[in-house]
Amino acid sequence: MLTRRRFLGYSALAGVPEPFPWTMDASQGSVEQAAPHISPRALEIHRRAFIFDGHVHALDREFYNGGSMGTRYPDGQWDLPRAREGGEGAFFLSIYIPEDYYPGRFETRQTLRRIDHALRQLQENRNLVELAMNASDVERIRANGKMAAVLDIEGSYDLDGDLGILRDLHGMGLRSAQLSAHNWNQNYLDSCCSTAKWNGLTDHGRDLIREMNRLGMVINISHSSDETISQVIDLSDVPVIATHHGLRSVNNIPRNMPDALLKKLAAKGGVIGFQIGSEFAYPKEYEWLTAQRGKTFFDTTSIPDKVKGKTIYEVDQLMASQFPMRGARVPDSVMMAVDDWVGVVDRAIQMVGEDHVALGTDFDGGPTLARGMRDVRDLPMITDAMLRRGYSEERIRKFWGGNLLRCFHQISH
Repeated sequence: MLTRRRFLGYSALAGVPEPFPWTMDASQGSVEQAAPHISPRALEIHRRAFIFDGHVHALDREFYNGGSMGTRYPDGQWDLPRAREGGEGAFFLSIYIPEDYYPGRFETRQTLRRIDHALRQLQENRNLVELAMNASDVERIRANGKMAAVLDIEGSYDLDGDLGILRDLHGMGLRSAQLSAHNWNQNYLDSCCSTAKWNGLTDHGRDLIREMNRLGMVINISHSSDETISQVIDLSDVPVIATHHGLRSVNNIPRNMPDALLKKLAAKGGVIGFQIGSEFAYPKEYEWLTAQRGKTFFDTTSIPDKVKGKTIYEVDQLMASQFPMRGARVPDSVMMAVDDWVGVVDRAIQMVGEDHVALGTDFDGGPTLARGMRDVRDLPMITDAMLRRGYSEERIRKFWGGNLLRCFHQISH
């Protein structure tokens, strides 16, 4: 029988194409960047903060290419040792199901494979990290000196949204699910970045929201269309979370949230997690990168032809060379500064207050980081930038984890 691991082993003999230059991090092939200077006050505040990252691609590299999340890697943006060094105490562990698995209707099978892999990785690294089923678990795990991981689906667990499958996944430990099939439409709601079919939610989509409320699952609205997000906020009995997002008033792309929706999200107690990359937060760099690629980062139109007739193992082989998804190599003339990124967070605070903003980095999911930021180790750069804006320690601590934990308490049980 040709398993995924054996198939990937065979594929190595044939050669795997290298990533394009604009998908490589700036340190590849060169001496690593120097650690940034952080003010003593920022380091002190950062050490005291509880940092809860709303979105991390913690295990894509390991699923496709082997290895352990407990290994300190010389490349990419995130692993457990570096995350601890950067101060992270908890994270939403992205179970990422890319669009490439949808044409063959492999999405449910891939979800099961990825959750199985995640649970085994968490067990293997149980000295560092533990699965959290609810917000109280997060607090208990942190009190014991470990990192807490919350399982979150990014993409589709089933394009039809079968509620029985959802309940099965909940029983396995899944506690958060992105509604949209990444940048592809589900058969019961619309995504941000595909042609609308449903004008938001179908009747079955509304049933799914009610079932997620009943189960105490986080409703993750990142990647959903404006109409879907608005209808979900209205329908849900508890706050909803945009785990990794940006502001459309800063960068006018459908993947970002309009101001009116952000206000509506906050009015119902929700939280927006800010994706850490320039393509969400810095139009100049987004435009440069789009010109280099010749298409937007959310364009999925080529996928059906790419995967037509392929087995799930052949799709694995196509995907393997992409992980970890590294930030882009860009010239200094278009590069975002960390103060530019904090400026986007500040814009949201001015609109909806400091109780509705959070972190959702998308580390190893492709974000191009700010100038001087190597990886998760350099999160204190953000604390320093917030101090330069005159933020109080209370506001900084709310952003780093207080708001997301509060919202998770309201949702989970």
